[in-house]
Amino acid sequence: MSEQFPRFRSILDQFAGYKPGKPPTPAGGRAFKLSSNESPYGPLPSVTAVLADAANQMNRYPDSGAAELTEALASRFKVPAEHIAVGCGSVGVAQQLLEAVGEPGAEVVYAWRSFEAYPYLADLASATSVRVPLAGYGHDLPAMAAAITQRTRLIFVCTPNNPTGTAVQHDELAEFLDRVPADCLAVIDEAYTQYVRDPAAADGLRLYADRPNVAVLRTFSKAYGLAGLRVGFLIGHPPVAQAARKTMLPFAVNSLAQSAAIASLAAESELMERVEVVVKERDRVRRELVADGWTVPPTEANFVWLPLADRSDDFADHCDAAGVSVRPYPPDGVRVTIAEPDANDAFLAAAAAYGHRA
Repeated sequence: MSEQFPRFRSILDQFAGYKPGKPPTPAGGRAFKLSSNESPYGPLPSVTAVLADAANQMNRYPDSGAAELTEALASRFKVPAEHIAVGCGSVGVAQQLLEAVGEPGAEVVYAWRSFEAYPYLADLASATSVRVPLAGYGHDLPAMAAAITQRTRLIFVCTPNNPTGTAVQHDELAEFLDRVPADCLAVIDEAYTQYVRDPAAADGLRLYADRPNVAVLRTFSKAYGLAGLRVGFLIGHPPVAQAARKTMLPFAVNSLAQSAAIASLAAESELMERVEVVVKERDRVRRELVADGWTVPPTEANFVWLPLADRSDDFADHCDAAGVSVRPYPPDGVRVTIAEPDANDAFLAAAAAYGHRA
């Protein structure tokens, strides 16, 4: 038998693929997964009912253009339908955009640390990543503006930032966008926007309206509780949305996902009541951690950030032994998702035990 194997792209030897949050290890009973920024709540009954009906049509291909969902999004956000493109989660839409702009020599600028999918998506699109270090826990927008060159094709601004939770201020982002060349695409990644309570935080939909090179990413995976169905969307001007539609894998958003997303928009007021519960728990968890001596930057997302540096893996292992999985990002810190109160209490107990031990 020949020992020669098929040839693959050399870039595959230089990075590992995306690694999802680790599931928890049961410790004397219940275990809690706080590693993936999921909503602790299942779909609303009205959404579940729609899913049950849609399941009867699974022998049919979904609408590849997601026309009904697109119209529902256009109505909800008061934008033209031609400004919308959908994809397999907001990360899928990000990949579509990178496929549209990426080629050898192209550069993609983003803060670091930020969403961990950016580097490998840029690599797969044959683009070069330009990582701009955070200023403290938030974006250093002046440094990002200085990093733009003639080769820059796309810029990601993740706000609230994953994994640190900080939100970019509106006026600050507007000033930055005005410095971005007109032929460079600026993408405002707002996966956690429903959890934002800072009135001065950036609003991508206000900023994109009169800027043809700005697009906004959003998702149904977080606040809407549809992480398992994978549906996200972009709002941008027609040339940007059209480019994202061209690079979408056919039928990428399945029929169940489309039906559930439409039903979730219809039930949004009820869903936002759940979001408010998470926000209150977020504030409680951060308050108790700070009172116990932990450094926890202010967060506008559904998670908190512990800048534990080289202790990140050790702390994550400690929590795992207590039946709580968290997400370490060595050598920077640990991200902890806000979940139901008993899960949050289990984490707080584990953190207290670790802090006292240390």
